[in-house]
Amino acid sequence: MRIRHFAYVSLMALALAGCNDALETAQVDLSTVKNKVEQPLPSHILTAMAAKGMDRNSPIMIRIFKEEGAMEIWKAKTDNRFDKIADYKICAWSGRLGPKVKTGDRQAPEGFYELTRANLNPNSKYYLAINTGFPNRYDAVNGRTGSDLMIHGACSSSGCYSMTDQQVLEIYAFARDAFKGGQSTVQLQAFPFRMTAENMVKHRLDTNYDFWKMLKVGYDNFEVTKRPPEVNVCEKKYVFNQQATDGGAFNAAGKCPAMSTPPALTAALASYGKTYDADYAKAMSKFDGMAWYDPSEAERKAVVAKLRKGRELAFAPTGTSLEAGRMVKVAELEDMMAKRTAQSLTAKTATGATPATPAPLQPTAVAEAVPAVVPVPMQNPLAFAAPEPQETAEVAAKKPFWKFWARN
Repeated sequence: MRIRHFAYVSLMALALAGCNDALETAQVDLSTVKNKVEQPLPSHILTAMAAKGMDRNSPIMIRIFKEEGAMEIWKAKTDNRFDKIADYKICAWSGRLGPKVKTGDRQAPEGFYELTRANLNPNSKYYLAINTGFPNRYDAVNGRTGSDLMIHGACSSSGCYSMTDQQVLEIYAFARDAFKGGQSTVQLQAFPFRMTAENMVKHRLDTNYDFWKMLKVGYDNFEVTKRPPEVNVCEKKYVFNQQATDGGAFNAAGKCPAMSTPPALTAALASYGKTYDADYAKAMSKFDGMAWYDPSEAERKAVVAKLRKGRELAFAPTGTSLEAGRMVKVAELEDMMAKRTAQSLTAKTATGATPATPAPLQPTAVAEAVPAVVPVPMQNPLAFAAPEPQETAEVAAKKPFWKFWARN
């Protein structure tokens, strides 16, 4: 009987893995970890890095895709291009697709963030954590508020990207090793979904569409070059891989300076864009009269509710939007959105809150707001177990120069 029960549980676990297999993407017995801050990457990852021509301490980049519930680690090879070395199923993220706008909205950030050693938190109550750096320059100049939004363990989120403890142990180690190798900032790219032509068509009626189109420029730059784009902000917008000319400088709230794009990159993006445009036209024909219904957090959780049985209360996987959402007719989507807005207004009225003006179901421009100061985390003295040795002139001369398009 016990064997039959075990077999049944195993089959259920396999069935649920399609909904959220976060528990299966990184396995280590945490009871054997003596120093989580200095825990080395597992041997199979080190072997894969060697096979791909990656140095253990070469730079990394992190990519997040909310809808798919995916987190990827990309690492520089000896040719200075990045290749994916690890991917994880995100255990929990809160809210819906779309950027974080204000404190308390339970949204997880979307955008481009620069992480330093100061963003590492070895003493997190959620096992280990990495501060996402929200708000960045773009968020701040557009009046977006919030703080302490993390990538952390414990599988429970209120605006963060939460992983299992086993997963965050590896992710932390990737960042730690890259910083030890001399990387000053790790780029975190957080997207609502993989920005393919089909996905852009599916989400074309979302009120965040204009914001996502802006993020897609950075997405395309990485897809073409396989190197993290250089990110700047001017006129309250992101700009990618642009070189200021005529002595100009980038100012988040000010007018963009005269800019130029390296010719090789211009040609590569043009070719990429031509293929994308053709795919977009096909997708428009394929999904004519249809659009994607983005599920609520509650709807995502319902899909993976059985995963919580037998676990501590803090364990709260949210599932993926792909499992809980669906394509619907545009008229049906409009009706669903109207009902959602009505329910929200009713709830706010019941609590005495001032009802918000509902947003139209169509692409809108990015809101403008008063610029704010971007907080910079203080260096955590315990982020590394031991002080880093001083870099000699000889070591500095041999260190690879990672900045994209800057050589020559």
